[in-house]
Amino acid sequence: MTDAVGSIDMPDADDETTESKKKSRKGGKRGKKGPLGRLALFYRQIIAELRKVVWPTRSQLTTYTTVVIVFVVIMIGLVTVIDYGFQEAVKYVFG
Repeated sequence: MTDAVGSIDMPDADDETTESKKKSRKGGKRGKKGPLGRLALFYRQIIAELRKVVWPTRSQLTTYTTVVIVFVVIMIGLVTVIDYGFQEAVKYVFG
């Protein structure tokens, strides 16, 4: 019986056994560099990723900051009201 790749009984000719895969693999790029080389590669990758970032414009940043501050003020007010309510309830029950 055969499938789209080849015979089930006989693997394809270019398939490798697991033993030969383990022997041929030597750690890739990381295995060839020392600790300083890996550290330099890490920082180069960080800089490359930061170049991909879409930074907000000044007006977008102002808008985002305003939204966050307004949200925080609303949440502070909400927690304050709830806390005051619990305080009065505790005074009524125990006091």
